[in-house]
Amino acid sequence: MKKQLLEQFTQIFTANEPVRSFFAPGRVNLIGEHTDYNGGHVFPCALTFGTYALISKRNDRTIQLYSTNFPDVGIISLSLNDSFTLNKEHDWANYPKGVINEFLQKGIKLDHGFDMLFYGNIPNGAGLSSSASVELATAVALQAIYETDFSRVELVKMSQHAENEFVGVSCGIMDQFAIGMGQEDQAILLNCQTLEYQYSPVVLQDASLVIANTNKRRTLADSKYNERRSECERALKALQSEVSIESLGDLTPEQFESYSHFIPNEIDQKRAKHAVYENARTILAVEKLNNGDITGFGQLMCESHASLRDDYEVTGFELDTLVEEAVNQDGVIGSRMTGAGFGGCTVSIVKNEQIEKFIQDVGKNYHEKTGLTAEFYVANVGDGAKEI
Repeated sequence: MKKQLLEQFTQIFTANEPVRSFFAPGRVNLIGEHTDYNGGHVFPCALTFGTYALISKRNDRTIQLYSTNFPDVGIISLSLNDSFTLNKEHDWANYPKGVINEFLQKGIKLDHGFDMLFYGNIPNGAGLSSSASVELATAVALQAIYETDFSRVELVKMSQHAENEFVGVSCGIMDQFAIGMGQEDQAILLNCQTLEYQYSPVVLQDASLVIANTNKRRTLADSKYNERRSECERALKALQSEVSIESLGDLTPEQFESYSHFIPNEIDQKRAKHAVYENARTILAVEKLNNGDITGFGQLMCESHASLRDDYEVTGFELDTLVEEAVNQDGVIGSRMTGAGFGGCTVSIVKNEQIEKFIQDVGKNYHEKTGLTAEFYVANVGDGAKEI
């Protein structure tokens, strides 16, 4: 892969300086969905597929960006003499531009330009965080060529800030954190309010993670995501008038049941219920995984999906169909949607000897019911962003 990309790099750019190579993974969240912006816990892990970025210094102040995934966009050429702003025509390149802008905003003197080539093998639009992967690949590459000394957590925060403020997507910290801080064969229990975190080995005994992509275009995801955030913010505000809390993640399910009547809007109440219960589920799920109770972990995954379907209402027919078909298969320990919802992916724990049949049967039944063809990936848990 690296050799092939290097050949492409030299065809597209004239490299006068050595070319350095970087990789940032995609991520999948095992449990803890829509809790990150509600001050709760998430439990993601980095994957072994992601974004490759090759970079070479230039001796002028020009920056050239190119993605082999979007050849029609061509080379995006920028100058360090100009201010960086969002440009719809720059398409995918707004993500690395946002990160470059973060370095400039931090007062880093970018005294030379660079050429940079990207290649990603994360399925586009699958909800496995291709945008955050591009951001972290850019961040670790810039750290290396400009010899800055930001901590890894600082690079994670800068990447999130770039997506929030430059690109204009109000994402939480989870995607960038999982991609920046991932470790091979480990998932991360992250408190999104305090950024306290701990690693847990993903030891599934005789089973594996299987990701299924609905291949449904996620047309509603962004608008509904913003809508859900607003509903949770209203619920929090209503609770704060009566209870001293900073976020919905501060409440236990028992406390929520005592205080929920303070939320006048029934819809807002349902959204807050999901955030509180999902947070508790996530903490319990990690305990079960650490104790080797894979069955208990899988049961909580299924409960998570039901809450996302009924209380948070972000699943939709395709995701629900994939999960329903999954749990009806022999050897399935748990299954749920992962990501923002309204399309994207499910993640399931499947006994190794049943994986082939699982992919065949779930794929067939899903196609019959939806007319769409799902794609399946047996996921390996990999390292975070790094030079390769």
